[in-house]
Amino acid sequence: MSRKTIITGTLILTAANLITKFMGFFYRVFMSNAIGAEGIGLYQLILPIYILTWSITSAGFTTTISRLTAQENVLGQSGNIGRIVKQSIVLSLLVSLIVSGCLFMFADQIAMVVLKDGRAALSLRLLSFAIPFMAAGSCFRGFFLGLQNAIVPAFSQVLEQAVRILTIYLLAGIFVPMGLTYACCAAVAGVVLGEFLSFGFVAISYLHFKRRKKMIKKPTLSPTATCNMILTMALPLSATKIAASLLSTTENILIPRQLQLYGQNATQALSSYGELTGMAMPLIMLPSACLIAASVSLVPEISEACAVRQQERISRTVSVTFLFTFIVGIGAAALFAVFPREICYIVYNRQNLGELLFPLAFLCPFLYAQTTLHGLLNGMGEQLFLFRNNLITSAITIAGIWFFMPLYGIPAFLVSWAAGMAYSVGSCLHKLYVRTGVFPDLGDCFIKPLLAGAASGLVIRYLIQISTPSKLLFLLSLTAMGLLYLVFLLMLGCFSKENMATFFGKKKKA
Repeated sequence: MSRKTIITGTLILTAANLITKFMGFFYRVFMSNAIGAEGIGLYQLILPIYILTWSITSAGFTTTISRLTAQENVLGQSGNIGRIVKQSIVLSLLVSLIVSGCLFMFADQIAMVVLKDGRAALSLRLLSFAIPFMAAGSCFRGFFLGLQNAIVPAFSQVLEQAVRILTIYLLAGIFVPMGLTYACCAAVAGVVLGEFLSFGFVAISYLHFKRRKKMIKKPTLSPTATCNMILTMALPLSATKIAASLLSTTENILIPRQLQLYGQNATQALSSYGELTGMAMPLIMLPSACLIAASVSLVPEISEACAVRQQERISRTVSVTFLFTFIVGIGAAALFAVFPREICYIVYNRQNLGELLFPLAFLCPFLYAQTTLHGLLNGMGEQLFLFRNNLITSAITIAGIWFFMPLYGIPAFLVSWAAGMAYSVGSCLHKLYVRTGVFPDLGDCFIKPLLAGAASGLVIRYLIQISTPSKLLFLLSLTAMGLLYLVFLLMLGCFSKENMATFFGKKKKA
């Protein structure tokens, strides 16, 4: 059997991520116009709870099924795969029903005590109905990702986002006039319906796939052994995700409070929080769509290579991942640093938001590197390392928020966030070097992209010097800068034939 490559799955998931992120921008723009920065801030308070429930019920099982499916598939044990999926669904549903029940019953206490805003209670209660569908759907997605069949997860992702947008569009006119409480409920209703329809799609796709591929082989693993194998892998993964979500939730709850200590009133603090987490951060995350897709595809790719002890394949994959990550990260940083005000004007019709986007631009290389490095280490089974790494990273950020945000405001958060990410990326790079002996090439991964990004940015910035950008002119400038960036990378010799052959899955001739 020919060696599978990550390129096809990455491209499919990248396309899906880009589509959903662009759709999400329309959603964000509509929300910002309908309910303003304060309303987005309230919605952003609810999102960490949603992410926390996903971390408890779904995150560990998705990656576990992906890894175990890839491992058993390369060994030809299709019967084991079916047993793994079934037991994972049962376990995740048991957990999700408990979490869903707790969220529904204690929504008022969570809103008042944890979020410090009673208006969030109704939305939290509504959100509880999405959790079981989210958990079961994540198990089915893990199965398809483990087989490196990215089409089903990609389509379900687009379907889910489309349903969310359509729901808020249809309900906004009814609920927004009733106040922010009900406006957030309209958005959460989109989440619930999106999770339900996405689950239905992946479940039907799984049953159809099993019948078509005739996956009827008898399992070699006993139910007890399968359950132990799932829990051994899923528990550390879930613990890592839960800890990260709890710490992230702590960060998101602290930011508005610390901004009030900085001197802002409650409305200003929630508006600043909404601008930061609901408007500026989604912008800098947009180019990372391809890296998120690559990170998901890397888990089964590395798992397969580890299962059959193909060290050379692991080293090549890690090396190309480094190159791809830093080229995208530095290119995105150059783009946002050159056009911060223009991008915010085009997307949100607010040029002043560019003052917040500009410093965030320089965090792109660290932020994007975290994504792919975690994908590589997850594929190698380094869940306990990632757990410790996330704890320390979040502790650095929370310390900065707690001690310095009342004194310096948003800049203190940005500096502490950057410090945490720098530690995370540095420790992950060291761990990968210990495991694989591979370290990013200083010239190809850092110096050449920096030179190419600076040169392309300076050229386009010199040619385009207008205070209020035309949308058409901006898009042409954006395209020209991207093309110039690639041209300069080629001129500097950043892309070697060996790296391109590995990335596109071409084998060397013997």
